Amino acid sequence: QLQLVESGGGLAQPGGSLRLSCTASGVTLDYYAIGWFRQAPGKAREGVSCIDSSGGSTNYADSVKGRFTISRDNAKNMVYLQMNSLKPEDTALYYCAARRYTCPDYQSAYNYWGQGTQVTVSS
Repeated sequence: QLQLVESGGGLAQPGGSLRLSCTASGVTLDYYAIGWFRQAPGKAREGVSCIDSSGGSTNYADSVKGRFTISRDNAKNMVYLQMNSLKPEDTALYYCAARRYTCPDYQSAYNYWGQGTQVTVSS
């Protein structure tokens, strides 16, 4: 079973930056699309970004476009979410998730989920 682990969360000031990482234990991510999601208290989980297995296709939620960048380094078995120009509304628990090859249209299509890493944006 594929196990995903997120890291890199923490406290940032508005306008600051954080880089989240997602990695798998014991299994290569070469054949998996990786999505980033977030969930704030009292709100539904929402999609943030996704990158396909080759890195050739990416997508972003409108709320983060131009501020966040998803990337992957298959040699390191890592996927990253670079978050710049952070806003208080970015505060949430951030998850990475995986499915084979291509980014799906629905959250339910992701087969594996990490436990999440907390991002808090506050002055």
